[in-house]
This record gives sequence, C-alpha cells and structure tokens, in this order.
Amino acid sequence: MAKEKSLTLFEELLKASPEIKYPREGEVITGSIIKIEKKNILVNINNQFTWLVINKELWNTIDLNSLNEWDIIEVMVLWDSVERWLLILSLKRANQIKSLSNLWKYFNSGEVITVRPTEANKWGLLVDIDGLKWFIPVSQLTPIHYPRVEGANQEKILAHLNALVWQDFKVKVINVTDEGKKIIFSEKAAIEEKRGKALEWLKEWDVVEWVVSWILTYWLFVTFDGLEWLVHVSEIDRWHVNNPSKFAKVGQKVKVKIIGLDSEKISLSIKRLRENPWDVLAKKYKVGDVIKSQISRISQFGAFIELDGWIQWLIHLSEISNGVVKDIKEHIKVWQEVDVKIINFDPAQKRIGLSIKALHEEPNTEAKPKKKKEEKVETAETEVKEESKEEVKTKKAPKKEEKVEVAETTEE
Repeated sequence: MAKEKSLTLFEELLKASPEIKYPREGEVITGSIIKIEKKNILVNINNQFTWLVINKELWNTIDLNSLNEWDIIEVMVLWDSVERWLLILSLKRANQIKSLSNLWKYFNSGEVITVRPTEANKWGLLVDIDGLKWFIPVSQLTPIHYPRVEGANQEKILAHLNALVWQDFKVKVINVTDEGKKIIFSEKAAIEEKRGKALEWLKEWDVVEWVVSWILTYWLFVTFDGLEWLVHVSEIDRWHVNNPSKFAKVGQKVKVKIIGLDSEKISLSIKRLRENPWDVLAKKYKVGDVIKSQISRISQFGAFIELDGWIQWLIHLSEISNGVVKDIKEHIKVWQEVDVKIINFDPAQKRIGLSIKALHEEPNTEAKPKKKKEEKVETAETEVKEESKEEVKTKKAPKKEEKVEVAETTEE
C-alpha cells in the first residue's frame, strides 16, 4: 500500500515537472551562468542540463570579467562532449547570429551605426565582430580619412590605413548577406544627410573659416563638421604656388571663399579674398625707385630678391653688372643685401624690371666726340662723291656739244 502511494507521488511530481527538451545542434537557447572558470563557463539550461562554453567559443568580444554568476546569456548548441558528459555551447556564434539580425535591420532602415576597425589591408579597413570580418573599402571612406598619397604608394597607403585602426567610425550598412560573408560599411553614406544640410545654408561668394585637414602638391583640403572640400593650388595665391604647405599647415584655420556651388561640388578660393598684388605694388612703387633687399636665390637667368616677405622679383643676368658676367656668384651671393633700381614697371601686363648696374653707370665722355668724327668723315665722303658726280657731268657735257657742232658743221 505504501509502495503504491509513493509511486503515485512520484508520478504526480513527474507530471508536474517541465518537459525535458533536448536542444538541437545549431539552435540558439537561453541559459544562466552557474560557474565561471579560468577559460570556460558553465551554463544551466532550464535546470535540466549543465553545458559548457569553451574558451575559443567566447571570442575576443567577450570579457570574462564582465560576466557574473546567474547572468542570463544566449548561446548556440554545437556538439556533445563525451569526455565530460556535457554539451558544448558557443557564445560567439550566438552573438554572430544576433549581429547579423541587427545588420539586416540597419540595412533596411538606413540607420547610422558606430564600428571600430580591428585591422587594415591595402583595400580598406576590417571590422571584426565575434569572428566575422566586415569591410569598409577605401572608396567608402570620407575625404577626411581617405589615404591621399602621392604616386599611390601602396606602403604609404597601408601605413595611413593602419593609423585608423581602433578609431570609431560612423557608417551605414550598404551590403549584407544571410551568411554574413559579405558585409560592407560606408562612411561616405553616413554623412550624406549631413552634407546635404550643410549645402542648404552655403551660398556662392560666402566667406567661411574652415580647418586645413590635409595638404598635397596641388590641393589644400579644408573641413568643417566632418565634411571636406578642396582648394586647388591655382586658387591658393595670385602668384605661382609650387608648395601649398608654405601657405598653410594641417590643423590651421583658414578663410575661404565659395566661388562655385554645383550640386554637391563646391569650388573654393583663398586668393580671391586678397587684393590683386599688382595693384598693391602699383600704389607702392614706380619706375626709378631704389629698393634694398636680400638675394634669396640665384639661377642661370639671374638673381631673385624677396620683397614684402612674399613676392620674388628677378634681376636679370644682363642687369647685374656693366661688365660681362661669366659667373654670377662672383658678383653677388645668396642672402647678400643689395640696392636695386626699378627700370620698368607695367602692372597691367604684370611686368617689372630691376637692375643693379643701373645704379653704377658712369657717363661715357668719349662716346659723343667719336660720333662727331664719324659724322664728319661720312659728310666728307658724301661731299667727295657729290663732287665726283659733278665732274662726270661736266666732262660728259662738252663731248655732247662737240658732237652737235660736228653734226652742224657736216650739215653746212
């Protein structure tokens, strides 16, 4: 009788207990942490199973120090561990599935998210999330992060991209696949809306102050609010510019003028904020003025002086000395201070002539008498020629008369 009652009680308890469900491989389930070991964690599932998450299935995005006993986590069922009579779970793969699900949501909504690249190659930046490597191609970087390298040197490009690793990037998901093998992020797409709003308040001929973000041989890059545009070397200064870095430094604020606004393209100028330098020079200098300055450099055509700290003027080789100049360095040296005279000046044609020898010319007293003697000689020679012509005429005339007389006599 007692036996029957105990069986009945056991049956009742069995009926009241939750149904034992044996998870299938690949299934994502929820459990609570019951123990955190040095490299593994033990997980309780429905108070029916104790399962193991091994070290390699934690992955580097999980910090064991951030986990506590009885925390609820999601895990994926991998396989049985016969040795320990445990099922093997993966926290990493459960997170991968969750991440892929979120990426689809971000892709469909166009939401901007933050990612952090973990490594780089010459094609772009790699984002590692729970073992899945996703990509930000170089072509999808904003101008502020784009690797601008002279001659497209691959080593320099890679060095530039490596410097961006572990920085936060605002991006949009522009490509996603179910298996998660081809996920592409775009930083450019993330700023499209911001760029559009910026263009709404910018107007042609506006003057704005932006920050220099990069310098190349033919460009200054200026940026504001994460947006970036270019100033071509021809619009940096009214004089020839062979080195833009002489006019600005990275991080420096510069004023620029918007000279063109076409859809998303903005044309900028620095030189148009300044007065035409030839007009400035015309107000300050005139022909005959003597200027004191240092020789800044020497070339095969002459020597250059720097005036007002920014303009280079040429003293032509022919204007260095009154004598023959075989070696210009025998007459002047770099950084030597000299006096030069303005011998011609045409601001409209952007021409100016300078001379050192004009300050040292001495009047040549022998020049004029020589010319007079030559003139007398020429006059004498002319007179002799004229006289000889008259003699010829005189000599020829009598002969004609004689012939006439003879003719007349013959007629008689």
